[in-house]
Amino acid sequence: MKIVVCAKHVPDPNMPMEVDTGTKRLKRNPAQSIFDPSDEYGIEIALQLVEKQGGEVVVLTMGPAAAEDALRRAMAMGAGRAIHIQDNALAGSDALGTARTLAAAIRAESPDLVVCAVESTDAYTGMVPGALAELLDLPQVTFARSLSADSGKVTVQRATETGYQTVEAQLPALVTVTASVAEPRYPSFKLMMQAKKKPVDAKDTAALGVAADSVGETGAKEEVLTVALIREEKQGVKITDEGGDSVEQIVAYLKKIQVA
Repeated sequence: MKIVVCAKHVPDPNMPMEVDTGTKRLKRNPAQSIFDPSDEYGIEIALQLVEKQGGEVVVLTMGPAAAEDALRRAMAMGAGRAIHIQDNALAGSDALGTARTLAAAIRAESPDLVVCAVESTDAYTGMVPGALAELLDLPQVTFARSLSADSGKVTVQRATETGYQTVEAQLPALVTVTASVAEPRYPSFKLMMQAKKKPVDAKDTAALGVAADSVGETGAKEEVLTVALIREEKQGVKITDEGGDSVEQIVAYLKKIQVA
């Protein structure tokens, strides 16, 4: 079984996010960027599947030179190969441009399964996996809290607001995974040293056959117009019991916010 896991090098979510006021893009300081924690779950479940059935895990990312760090981390966890799509023409790509580029690399691999996080921890759009599935003409199963593959199909427990659904899809397929799918392993020192020596397959838009004008700012179909801080507001309500009606006031408030 060949599994391609999409990964991303993102600004550390524990650090304050900064936006360039001119381009309205996130400032990406390589020294404060990490392998997206949400992608570690995808790497882990892919490794578990391959350990049971045989095959290989290929990790794929699109980004500048510093994004190679994310690939090294994934290979230290156990991924066998890494593909790094790097091209100045990709700067400013929207979700569709990103998906178009990733799809070209995935198509060349012909994997049995594509694994993605539900969304990245920098953009939080959640749009790329769906666009990938459409471009690759693959069935998509989302919000997997458990995942198994056997006899040419994938079986997923799909998390919902009230529990989960059991969903099956024929392979090849694309699955997005949640943090419940597996506990990511911590790479050993030996594997980290080995990962530093593993080759990374570097590709650009020309090698993938992606038209430069279909990605980046030129090919973007969406545009960020403004960026604003979220206004913090106190959500609590103070109720004063003056006539013994505090219970009624609380019930009325709960109904108002649709809790009771």
